[in-house]
Amino acid sequence: MSEAPSDTPKDPPPAARKPGIGGTIQMFAELVKFEHSIFALPYAYIGALYGAAVVAFPVPLIYPPVQPEPTPWVTLGNLPTWWALLWITVAMVGARAVAFVLNRAIDKEIDARNPRTSGRAVPAGLVKAWELWLFAGVMLALYIFATFQLAPITHWLWPIPLACFLVYPYVKRFAPWAHYWLGLCLGLAPVAGWVAVGGPISAPAPWVWGGAVLLWTAGFDIIYATQDIECDRRDGVHSVPADFGVGPALWQTRICHALTVVLLVVGGVLAGAGWPWFAGVAVAAALLLYENAIVSERDLSRVNAAFFTVNGVIAVIVFLGALVDRLVTG
Repeated sequence: MSEAPSDTPKDPPPAARKPGIGGTIQMFAELVKFEHSIFALPYAYIGALYGAAVVAFPVPLIYPPVQPEPTPWVTLGNLPTWWALLWITVAMVGARAVAFVLNRAIDKEIDARNPRTSGRAVPAGLVKAWELWLFAGVMLALYIFATFQLAPITHWLWPIPLACFLVYPYVKRFAPWAHYWLGLCLGLAPVAGWVAVGGPISAPAPWVWGGAVLLWTAGFDIIYATQDIECDRRDGVHSVPADFGVGPALWQTRICHALTVVLLVVGGVLAGAGWPWFAGVAVAAALLLYENAIVSERDLSRVNAAFFTVNGVIAVIVFLGALVDRLVTG
């Protein structure tokens, strides 16, 4: 198996927690990395945009005809309302925060032994246990409250993402497929956005897009995991790079990302998307080619660029394609 080159990027050393409420806010912002919402949130919006397009407004069979009324989640123009987008955002951010707290708490000992992650707030001892769980409780309450402001089906489905988040940290202890479980967690986003505005859960398009997000996430998480090969092997933590080597792992990423593009296209066809959607997917495909070109078995110095910068742009580009499609071509 191939070893990771020594030039993999490292996280900065731990910084002391600043005093006062400002320091607490800064510490929790770093803990859950709210900026990483850019990976999944755009796909929830995509699900909402196209889910709203298929919501039908019944017209009463009476005379004179009565103008149908919009729902709280979909306008008569078959677009998601600002109210729906607000609560989708709150739900996504709240759920992500809970997921990060669970992951950081469960992986505390593993993170403490890894020089790259030992400076995180939990292993570095910058946050007290009661603070951590109080924060998680507040975020969980926000998440549940937000789901009850959306379409009725979400009132029943909200535990599913939390169950997936809880399982994720344990997968790496038994098998190298945690990247795909993480992909499953993020892949729920387009389905969640779709049903949140009243789109039918049986429709295939959001599930196909969910598969695309699953494979896209698994691919870039495999790249990210190349940083920790030595520590993972030492600690018995499973990952595709640690178990199979960097070269085979990067090939797995390439296959995942090729399939991602295919599923984005198929989902667009199923959703009746117009040319802006497919233009956005084409740009995303070019960016995925670039992402896979800047990392190699011999040079992992640009892992962070491939992981965060490029993938953040990809998510935004695909969302913009969906937004233009729904606003311009309807």
